[in-house]
Formats: sequence, structure tokens, C-alpha cells
Amino acid sequence: MANKKKELKPAAVLVKNKRAAFDYEFIDTYTAGIVLTGTEIKSIRAGKAGLVDTYCYFIHGELWVKNMYVAPYLAGSYNNHLERRERKLLLNRKELRNLDADSKAPGFTIVPVQLYIDENGRAKLDIALAKGKKEYDKRQSLKAKEDRREMDRAMKH
Repeated sequence: MANKKKELKPAAVLVKNKRAAFDYEFIDTYTAGIVLTGTEIKSIRAGKAGLVDTYCYFIHGELWVKNMYVAPYLAGSYNNHLERRERKLLLNRKELRNLDADSKAPGFTIVPVQLYIDENGRAKLDIALAKGKKEYDKRQSLKAKEDRREMDRAMKH
């Protein structure tokens, strides 16, 4: 009997927080698991989630994500979840200690960057230790983006 290898399907990025990249400079990134209910994972797999205005914070040494939108599952009866409930993030102790210490420095925060389903079918949230950009940094980012766009147009013609 031949030993069949399980084919890994590529991870599907479902939801990105585009605003976070504009408002913050990412210092360090982590991949965290999320504690979800059954109807929440079904909604996320259907792509019905949002990371607008979300942030992460610590309570008693545990990392939580607040204001993450997960639409109610259509076929979920009375078992349906609250749309914007707080959800616990799963990281190992060393990562949690490092993040907690780093995020206490002035000007630093933890923001969700993207939500996706990994090759094992689990929901993962990429989070970043981030420092807020100043107004002139944002203008500089827009200028660089506009310059790249202009160069791409010039290359096509």
C-alpha cells in the first residue's frame, strides 16, 4: 500500500486590515490562533468578517482582540454568536510576555493585520506590534504609493 502524502492547499487570505498599514509602522508580526465558536468559524470560512477598527489588548496576561466583526451565520439558530464580541488570541507564553512588555512602551500598540484560514482549516490572525505614524509619514506613504503607480503605468506603455 502506497503512503499517500496529504496535499497542502495554499492558505486563503480572507480579510486584510488595509487601514492598519496606512496608520501604523509595523515593528514585529506574529501569527495567533483565535478561540471561536462553531458559527463564527463557519462565517469566517464564508468570508464574512471584518477587521476595521480592531485592536488587541491584554487582560491578566492573555491577549484579546476587540471589535472584530464576524457576521452571524445564516443557518445558526439560537446558537449564533454576537457579531463584535471579544475573542481570545492564542500565542505561546514567550510571545505573550514579549508582546506585553513591548506594547507598554509609549506609542506602541497591537493591531490585527489579516485574518485567514490556514492549510489545516483553522482561523489564524496575523497581528503586529505597531507604532503610530505621524501625519507627514502618512503623506510620505501616499507619495511613495503614487510614485509606484506612475512607474507601473510608464512600464506598461
